[in-house]
Amino acid sequence: MPRPAASASSSESAVQAIIDDVRARGLDALRDFALRFDGVEQDHPRVPAHVIEAAVAGLDDDVRLALEEAIRRARIFAKAQVPADVEVAIAPGATLRSRWVPVDRVGLYVPGGLAAYPSSVVMNVVPAQAAGVGSIALASPPQRDFGGWPHPVILAAASMLGVTEVYAMGGAQAVAALAYGVPGASALPAGSDATGSGSGAIDPVNVITGPGNVFVATAKRLVLGAVGIDSEAGTTEIAILADAGADADLVAADLVSQAEHDPQAASVLVTDSGDLATAVVEALQVRAAATRHADRVRTALSGPQSGVIMVDDVEHGIAVCDAYAAEHLEIQTADAARVADRIRNAGAIFVGAYSPVSLGDYCAGSNHVLPTSGTASFASGLNVTTFLKIVQLVHYDRDALREVSGSILSLAEAENLPAHGEAVSARFPADGVV
Repeated sequence: MPRPAASASSSESAVQAIIDDVRARGLDALRDFALRFDGVEQDHPRVPAHVIEAAVAGLDDDVRLALEEAIRRARIFAKAQVPADVEVAIAPGATLRSRWVPVDRVGLYVPGGLAAYPSSVVMNVVPAQAAGVGSIALASPPQRDFGGWPHPVILAAASMLGVTEVYAMGGAQAVAALAYGVPGASALPAGSDATGSGSGAIDPVNVITGPGNVFVATAKRLVLGAVGIDSEAGTTEIAILADAGADADLVAADLVSQAEHDPQAASVLVTDSGDLATAVVEALQVRAAATRHADRVRTALSGPQSGVIMVDDVEHGIAVCDAYAAEHLEIQTADAARVADRIRNAGAIFVGAYSPVSLGDYCAGSNHVLPTSGTASFASGLNVTTFLKIVQLVHYDRDALREVSGSILSLAEAENLPAHGEAVSARFPADGVV
């Protein structure tokens, strides 16, 4: 399968060093990394309220309307995803419940770098709010061109969603700060609302979500256990399963749309048609040359992570797509809906010629924070349940416990844990339960 030449594992030592430094030096480390990686000098990463308000006031009207529509559609889907609690009677007097409970606090990461991603603000915040999370912190890299704060459109999107705790910090250092917290060693910038246990502190979160580059994805994996994460949502990738009936130019347009994210982005065509493959390659050359980020696109398309995979037929293509486990998978074949239902491993599946990945990136209502690098074989895209946990409630009355007491005693003895059984028999001293 086409994969990046450099894997996430190759960045682990560098990322671990960053995490360790943030844990050891706190705000001083964050300041040093902001200067080193972003060229920004900062006293504290917390974005002041007046900076956020100014970003909202300066937001382009068309962008505001587009964000409102994206938020509206995302909220519809997120609300529908909220799972119901379950209660079941196992036996007379024996009741089990599973109750979905939101985590207390989450850290949401929004990339900066080569582009601004207000859509990622929507994708992170909306499901967290639908889950009922009470405390939300958002982090995005500082931008030298915008006074050392995140891109204004990101700040505006956060404000539109009611998020006021925003930090100008990016990369592995942001993940570390959210996961482990940062003691308050200095005052917050003027206009900020206080947070944390001390002046200027960043409180640790329970769950970290959001897409990013290989360093962000690696950092999330390394802090897993201290916090929960959504998935390894790293550099973007698209795979398209297409047959001879697909429109080569539309296929090429969709491959280019994801290649413009990053020079390491992956664009893969899976097809059983040699004619289509040839036509797509020709269309890619035209589109790659004409697009605004031509150099970035050409680099991505020519890398080892991108390419054309020839298969015997669509059936073979389904197997290949399941093995690849794409972040985004488009199905442009005859009977696309039936083919899509056969796919097991993908972050999101886009069915038919009029469901491009760009739709999901912005306004489909689905979530674009998705597992990459083959992790879709076991991981899910960001959704409401990412921010929820199940609490199990067990309620047995005396008769119900007595009914199963013999089984408990037998299993406790089999595991050589007699005190487990004694905890049950102690409840029936007059009944001869031993």
